[in-house]
Amino acid sequence: MEPPLIKRLLSNLLVWIVIAIVLGAVLGKVLPEIAIVPFATFNDIFGKFLGFVVPLIIVGLVTPAIADLGKSGGRWVALTVGLGYLSTIIAGLGTWGLATIIYPSLLASQHVPDLAEPKNAVASIMDEAFTLPPVFGVLTALILAFLIGFGTVAANAYKMIDLLSEFRRVVNVIISRSIVPLLPIHVFGIFLNMSKSGQFETVIVAMAKVILFAFALTLVMLVFQYTIAGTIAKRNPITSLWNMRDAYATALGTASSAATIPVTLRSTMKNGVSEDVAGFVVPLCATIHLAGSTIKITAFALALQYMLGIAASPSAIISFVFMLGIIMIAAPGVPGGAITAAQSVVQGTLGFTDPMYGVMVALYVAVDSFGTATNVTGDGAIAMIVNRFAMTRMKR
Repeated sequence: MEPPLIKRLLSNLLVWIVIAIVLGAVLGKVLPEIAIVPFATFNDIFGKFLGFVVPLIIVGLVTPAIADLGKSGGRWVALTVGLGYLSTIIAGLGTWGLATIIYPSLLASQHVPDLAEPKNAVASIMDEAFTLPPVFGVLTALILAFLIGFGTVAANAYKMIDLLSEFRRVVNVIISRSIVPLLPIHVFGIFLNMSKSGQFETVIVAMAKVILFAFALTLVMLVFQYTIAGTIAKRNPITSLWNMRDAYATALGTASSAATIPVTLRSTMKNGVSEDVAGFVVPLCATIHLAGSTIKITAFALALQYMLGIAASPSAIISFVFMLGIIMIAAPGVPGGAITAAQSVVQGTLGFTDPMYGVMVALYVAVDSFGTATNVTGDGAIAMIVNRFAMTRMKR
């Protein structure tokens, strides 16, 4: 029996994020500074907690992902993972290229140089009194994850692999029960402060423009993926993309790649992909292929940098995209999980502050279902390519 509409709405992260933004914008104009201090304090503590947890999230998600892939073995696993990562990298770099061309005109009047550290923002009462340094840095966590992941496979350390899987479950519980539920309060505090300091109007107009830009990019990415897949598989790209419409629509409604797997499988097989290949590629890609999510995160990060007048070097952006691709492969399948896991790259590589990351969360969640729909639809393109190589090998 399906839960009542009100209950379903109240369990939706997007609904709470929208409520947080609206309440923050309205109350920031009328509340006295003393009433905002508790939320500024919460954001200060929550931001430090996130900074502490993020390296553990990287180790907890990336390490078992590497171990699982290594344990699975096989050329088709390697091909699927390679195509998923390549698609993600192309999505990030393509977004960077188009944003470089379009943002100067799209965001010409949306400049908020004080967003990183608002001059008129209400300060936390804890501020320097409470510190929570992480056990190790983001780059250390990433290198540690690779060393342990590949090492356990090479050593056939099956007990270690089981332990890493248990640790992944612990990390997923931390994300789903202690971080994601608090994100609306975090966003509320940020927009409350932003409204108080007079920056809300500029940011919200820019947000609307960037959301439309990101949505358009997801459509461009799908056309690109199916043009390549159709060429390799010798099938009509437009027809193949249209055959995935049910998967796209289902993902829009569920905002979950995992929940859409049965529909994605059925749609993928309409494109001539064998049941065996589809049954292997689609579930795997539901976990590792997040091109749509990468487009959103990259577009939003670059937009905020432009609005702040930050000119990141090409090497920093390339590093950001390549590291983001790795994080996306291991991102947990919970609403808001990808943007939570990506915090390490956004803040570690691009130097985003808590207010900047809070705006990123609001932007990401606002179009979460469109990113998911792009992810699952793109899975069908990867399945077509893998199927082509698999069939060719079988004929030999």
